[in-house]
This record gives sequence, C-alpha cells and structure tokens, in this order.
Amino acid sequence: VQLQASGGGLVQAGGSLRLSCAASGSGFRISAVDWYRQAPGKERELVATVTSGGRTNYADSVKGRFTISGEVAKNTVYLHINSLKPDDTASYYCGANLFYDDGTVVALMGQGTQVTVSS
Repeated sequence: VQLQASGGGLVQAGGSLRLSCAASGSGFRISAVDWYRQAPGKERELVATVTSGGRTNYADSVKGRFTISGEVAKNTVYLHINSLKPDDTASYYCGANLFYDDGTVVALMGQGTQVTVSS
C-alpha cells in the first residue's frame, strides 16, 4: 500500500499547479486525506484536509489560494494551488489513515513532490 504525491515542479510566482495524491492497494477505506508541506529548515505544516464526506479545511496561510478536491472513497485527491508565491516553495506530502476491516489502522504518509516557485 502506498500514497503517492505527484504534480510538483518549477513555476513562476503567480502560476498554478495541481498536485495529485493516489493511494494504491485495496482492502482498506480512508476517512480523510491531508496535504502537508515542509520547506527547508521549517516544520511540516498541515495545509489542507478533505474528508470522505466532502468537508474541507485549510490552513490560514493558504486559504483562498489552495483548493483540495477529489474523491476520498476512490483514493484520489488533488490540491490545486493558485497564485503561487515563493513562500510556497516546499515538498508537498499527502497523508491518510487507512482503516482495515479487522480494526487495523495504518497511518501512511507518501513521498513528497517538490514545488519550487521562482520570483
């Protein structure tokens, strides 16, 4: 079972990106997917969450510019980033708790995708 983030790249300030998070494997369900980011020398920051019911939540630092979407039940979630700023430069990760029928819960964090914003 893996969570894989993709879609990062080098963009100019003011540009946009769409990051993808896909979970591979089967036999589990996910109740929510989180997007995090971590810049060099800084702590990891939770930037957005979407639940299986479609509820979303955003860090104050990204409200109005980041949109999380997708279908948690289908294990595919996106993070749309608009009006990119140099401060958005970071590795972006997606994370989720996987719930199995036997009661096992696995906390999973995927490999990150790098977003670099040039001024």
